[in-house]
Amino acid sequence: MRDKVTSARRWVVKIGSALLTADGRGLDQTAMMAWVEQMIGLRNAGVELVLVSSGAVAAGMSRLGWTNRPKAVHELQAAAAVGQMGLVQAWESSFAQHGCHTAQILLTHDDLSDRKRYLNARSTLRTLLDLGTIPVINENDTVVTDEIRFGDNDTLAALVANLVEADLLVILTDRDGMFDADPRIKLDANLISEARADDPRLDEVAGGSGGALGRGGMQTKLRAARLAARSGAHTVIVGGRIEQVLARLKAGECLGTLLLPERTRHASRKQWLAGHLQMRGTLTLDAGAVNALRQGRSLLPVGVKVVEGNFRRGEMVVCMGPHGLEVARGLANYSAGEAQKMLGHPTDEIEGLLGYIDEPELIHRDNMILL
Repeated sequence: MRDKVTSARRWVVKIGSALLTADGRGLDQTAMMAWVEQMIGLRNAGVELVLVSSGAVAAGMSRLGWTNRPKAVHELQAAAAVGQMGLVQAWESSFAQHGCHTAQILLTHDDLSDRKRYLNARSTLRTLLDLGTIPVINENDTVVTDEIRFGDNDTLAALVANLVEADLLVILTDRDGMFDADPRIKLDANLISEARADDPRLDEVAGGSGGALGRGGMQTKLRAARLAARSGAHTVIVGGRIEQVLARLKAGECLGTLLLPERTRHASRKQWLAGHLQMRGTLTLDAGAVNALRQGRSLLPVGVKVVEGNFRRGEMVVCMGPHGLEVARGLANYSAGEAQKMLGHPTDEIEGLLGYIDEPELIHRDNMILL
């Protein structure tokens, strides 16, 4: 199944705090440059990349001279604010040496649980990838509270993999992968090369908490793999200190632990769309639009005859055919009021009707399930 890694066209790479800060001694510029060189090689090979970078709190602790991770939220936020400056500068300068632009994105849980902000983040990330820019994502530790924090960047990386519809999530850690026992205790523990993400036996071997610098452990990485699997992404948990680890993964070498989703990416995303959200409105389509949807196309406003409900951008709506039969469900790129102004009009008139254009489609085919 390692062909799933070599053929993956969109990767989310997550790098943990211990790796980035040399176990708390400050940002490891040499290691960062090595990962950047490999990511540039992947990019040159046609892979689209999103980088999820931990390290802001740990880098800030190093700059502030703190040796123990604080527990108070305001101290964590202060450390993150200090460390984020150096972290972003380090990534930007490393990629710039290869002529590659980067973009900083800070997210909170609210950004991905609110459907409007979810779609906004998705549109921005897709645009950055289209531009050949590598997004560098971190949790917005300077503003999060206990109620909205992701809890660890493994979870954030999985949510980002879902967000950008990644084929592969690579979690670089300070271990070589998942073992059938704790290798720190049982020296003859065996590396698990491949397993299904939903295999309940993995829970028994994923015990243990994260280190002093991070919040995650192998349990959070397994949980992240299962979350990524919901949208059909494969996950590799692998040692970040392995020489040329990303390049060797791309070449098909059997490194780390490959966790497989139960379903294909397409089927998983469609299942999520079908059961995740409540219906907030109804669009009645003409016969031409229904035919276009069944051919795998997106829904354009020109094919919409009636708009009902009071839905917002990002909420789920039902698409009805001219004879009153439900043909599809999907996430609307525009609110009900905006859709009302656009219905029956071609795409090139959207900006004139609204004064702006967010997306050319009323519902993109990737955010739609046919019934």
